[in-house]
Amino acid sequence: MIKRNILIASAFFSFSLGMAQQYGGMWIPTELNEKEMKDLGMKISAKDIFNTQKPSIKDAVVQFNGGCTAEIISPKGLLLTNHHCGYGQIQAHSTVQNDLLSNGFWAKNMGTELPNPGVTVDFIVDIKEVTNQILEGTENLQEPELAKKIAKNIEIYKNSQKTESYQSISVKPMYYGNKFYAYVIETYKDVRLVGAPPQSIGKFGSDTDNWVWPRHTGDFSMFRIYADKNNKPAEYSKDNVPYVPKHYLPVSIKDKAENDFTFVYGFPGRTTEYLPAIAVEKIMTEIDPARIAVRDVALKTLDEKMRTDDATRIKYASKYASVANYWKKWIGEVEGLKKSNAVQKKVNYENTLSSKNPEIKNTISEINSLYTQQAPYALNNAYYSEVIRNAETFALANLYSNYITSLEAGRMDEKGTTAFKNRLTSFYKDYSAELDAKVTAKLLALYANKTAPQFLPAGFDKYKNEAQNITEIEEISKNSVITGRSEVNGASLSGDIEKAFSNQDKLIKTIKKDPVYQLFMSLKETYLKTADPQFASLQMKIDALQKKYMAQQMSTDKDRKFFPDANSTLRVTYGKVKGSTPKDAVTYDYQTHLAGVMEKYIPGDYEFDVPKKLIELYDKKDYGIYKDKSGDVPVGFTATNHTTGGNSGSPALDAHGNLVGLNFDRQWEGTMSDINYDPRFSRNIMVDTKYILFIIDKFADSKWLINEMKIVK
Repeated sequence: MIKRNILIASAFFSFSLGMAQQYGGMWIPTELNEKEMKDLGMKISAKDIFNTQKPSIKDAVVQFNGGCTAEIISPKGLLLTNHHCGYGQIQAHSTVQNDLLSNGFWAKNMGTELPNPGVTVDFIVDIKEVTNQILEGTENLQEPELAKKIAKNIEIYKNSQKTESYQSISVKPMYYGNKFYAYVIETYKDVRLVGAPPQSIGKFGSDTDNWVWPRHTGDFSMFRIYADKNNKPAEYSKDNVPYVPKHYLPVSIKDKAENDFTFVYGFPGRTTEYLPAIAVEKIMTEIDPARIAVRDVALKTLDEKMRTDDATRIKYASKYASVANYWKKWIGEVEGLKKSNAVQKKVNYENTLSSKNPEIKNTISEINSLYTQQAPYALNNAYYSEVIRNAETFALANLYSNYITSLEAGRMDEKGTTAFKNRLTSFYKDYSAELDAKVTAKLLALYANKTAPQFLPAGFDKYKNEAQNITEIEEISKNSVITGRSEVNGASLSGDIEKAFSNQDKLIKTIKKDPVYQLFMSLKETYLKTADPQFASLQMKIDALQKKYMAQQMSTDKDRKFFPDANSTLRVTYGKVKGSTPKDAVTYDYQTHLAGVMEKYIPGDYEFDVPKKLIELYDKKDYGIYKDKSGDVPVGFTATNHTTGGNSGSPALDAHGNLVGLNFDRQWEGTMSDINYDPRFSRNIMVDTKYILFIIDKFADSKWLINEMKIVK
């Protein structure tokens, strides 16, 4: 599947690096690096991208359901995001009899679009720097008093601002707390599923191709925002009407060329570009390998069952994809950090800074000492948190533990109990106690074998044997009310939760005696005693020094233009359409095509099967206006945009602000860009708009959706 091209000269590759951003960049839209963007080819202005006085591109970009990004592509509130971003909603509408994951879904008109209770989209109305207001009176404070004062100042600021009932204000720290920005957010709550290709298109390549290039995935789904008759946010109602946006994105089907300017607009989740060398080294050699090891065991166990049982496959589809996503990302991150020599690069930068500002040498020395002290606690934190997350039986026990703690402390009212029961109902809906007993047994063995003795409960050595664990955990799972396999108050928690909660005192007493609960609590109490306080205390000191180091970097390195790390706030990143040479004698083109889908096609395979109709369209070359100059339909392309999680579903725009692609992934060799952006390897991966429209029009016969859009030819 790797395309080898020995005709690309090394001189060209060197030139391409010169055109890429040295440090990447996730820029606050009100503080864009406009000159560099225009130097790289942008034809519009910064005010066209973000403007509070008139419609701008920001009015077409939303945060989808608190995580991904989406964009409006029609005057009727039609929303485009990734298939994997809408996966949970597609799954929720799926049954064994009507499997929308496998079959896809296309509304025939607005009346057949499917509601999704609880799903929201957030618009950013305005962004303001509020550093002076938030840091007022904090000059001589240290943690934890500093955090309390900042929190108080944030509340004072938020209370001083006038907002509508459907608006909120979020104040976010930037540059490790050296600056603060306030975001005015407008939330819409009626979001309906419009269309999604079958997962044989939307998830083509599945786990094998995840984070990998060349890529042939049609990773998109479509929703619509609905509003009340005044175009304002409203809870779901059959009387709501399609939202009329201030701006929507024209969709371009022009051919792409290498070095075309692009920019990506969205809500990147989290990056740590300014960490010291020792922090990067610990991530690369200790933390990521621990996380990978836990998820490796969980995924293999789930996969064995999902491959042989359709009901389990549907039930666990979304969860499996979620767990696998960062498992593979961390593997690529470790390799990328090594390949890009990230630690030494950080050491060299620290030495350069120290030569200009001797105070930085002392800061780095203090940071190194703290990370060294924290290392054993950080490693235990990584193993413990991943085991609790991936052993769902323990995740359930943890939910009950937190609930009981709040209840006994008088912090749990009727509303909180209702919310807790709703959460449990949602959890049990996609939970298999029998399957997870096996996962939990295997993860217990891993934890017992990998964890230092001082972090383990007394007598925990007995869990080192995986085979013995499987027998024992299955037995205690069968006798547990937490797993829903045993009853309390005449009902199971997984079957009739209201009846199970009918006598809450009895429920709590039963849970406290539950064998799963007691096993979990032995782990939790030991962790909270031997690792968590030490980890947290040292992290507080590290965070204070990181804030100081960040300020020192910004004041010392006058040649570097700094951007804040991603924190799920609205950002713009930019670059150029570009292929890559990630390995010796291996060159990737920037574009893939439908022919590549057929090259990977494996009939009946859960990752590489292809729908019959798509094969027919390919065989007939029935591409309409969606083919490019090669005569084939382009599927995906790569560029040097600096993206991360949360950018999934982000619009990729051309020099004129037209939609040319839908961001959905990064190239595996460059996933370390969250920590160390390297223009040689860092590439974001996008679905081509031509492929999206081709699937909607030719495959789904949903021309009515195409007719809503403004197509740029």
